[in-house]
Amino acid sequence: MATIEDVRRIAMSLPRVVERSGGHNGGLAWRTSAGMLVWERPPRRHDLEQLTELGREWPEGAVVGIRVDGEQAKAAAIETYPEVFFTIPHFDGFPAVLTRLDAIDEQLLREMLTDAWLLRVPKTVATAWLAENGLSE
Repeated sequence: MATIEDVRRIAMSLPRVVERSGGHNGGLAWRTSAGMLVWERPPRRHDLEQLTELGREWPEGAVVGIRVDGEQAKAAAIETYPEVFFTIPHFDGFPAVLTRLDAIDEQLLREMLTDAWLLRVPKTVATAWLAENGLSE
């Protein structure tokens, strides 16, 4: 089980990430100059109405949106970890998954945030960081 503090700690450990508040929904967001990689995402009234029409409900607990590398990555995450990741009609065609913090472990959260960060920094920064951390692309 992860918390917003875990999201903050992991995101802020990555180069060039800044924390902002008051975004789209007034919550916290972590971003680089190229855009958000993770953000708090409570439900909006319209989200709840659409989910009700679909016979679904918004999950209990804190939810964050995490940027992914396209629709295939999004579908794979949801299929592989349906208890952790989900989407809503508002996110159709948008490269992000909604993430139940009370259902994700810290290792998977770290992997997802790192992948999101790699999408949002210059290639030279990503390559240097990966090399420093003994990782490859």
